[in-house]
Amino acid sequence: MPILEVSNISKSFGSTEVLKDINFDMEKGRTLALIGSSGSGKTTLLRCLNFLETPDTGVIKVNDEVLFDASDPNTNKDSEKRIKRLHFGLVFQSFNLFPQHNVLKNVTLAKELLAKERPDYKQNKKQILGEIEEQAREVLDSVGLSEKMLNYPHELSGGQQQRVAIARALVLSPDIICFDEPTSALDPELTGEVLKVIKGLAERETTMIIVTHEMQFARDVSDVVLFMDDGRIVEQGPPEEVFGNPKEERTKHFLERYFEG
Repeated sequence: MPILEVSNISKSFGSTEVLKDINFDMEKGRTLALIGSSGSGKTTLLRCLNFLETPDTGVIKVNDEVLFDASDPNTNKDSEKRIKRLHFGLVFQSFNLFPQHNVLKNVTLAKELLAKERPDYKQNKKQILGEIEEQAREVLDSVGLSEKMLNYPHELSGGQQQRVAIARALVLSPDIICFDEPTSALDPELTGEVLKVIKGLAERETTMIIVTHEMQFARDVSDVVLFMDDGRIVEQGPPEEVFGNPKEERTKHFLERYFEG
């Protein structure tokens, strides 16, 4: 059974149709790369999956649970969106760290706020916060930042800040982690350290959707590639097929422009 099923998703902003009948699914432990020119709808699709935008049509399921159905208003209540977002972690292009907090606090803060809603929080506060901190330390160690836990964002390189953002997403234990061009805000020399962390997550079979312009990385790390153009998925398949023998002319032209450049 797929961990994620996306059916007939469309989204317009005014008269501009940004997503047009998007359909795909993915299996647990797989990495899906979303590629395509700027403006093709990739980021809007991620925002719809994370309930930062509301699709006009379609259905989104995670683990066979309907999280969103455009035809059913009961699945689109604002009061439930925050809970539904917990199925997805989102790492933005910009790091969006809190400058007033150190690295450890940036990673633990969201989970601490969620913990306050637990019925046993007051009774077991010390133990719960201790467990959250322990998990955060383990995650930070896994992304190579164990020595930077007490540093503040302004004391870190761009690559280190993005790794903090990845750790913040991981500590919430989402079903799927989404990356929206995670290296676009980085200098070229810092890109490699972030891609190395993401590749390590793929090797540990973390379920991920990655919007990226790093074609070589997409080819090396993904299990499935979706090529988007003009709001549609025009090609999807394993990377060796999409990169090695694309069926659609639009895909061929896009890849030729990239690799020739």
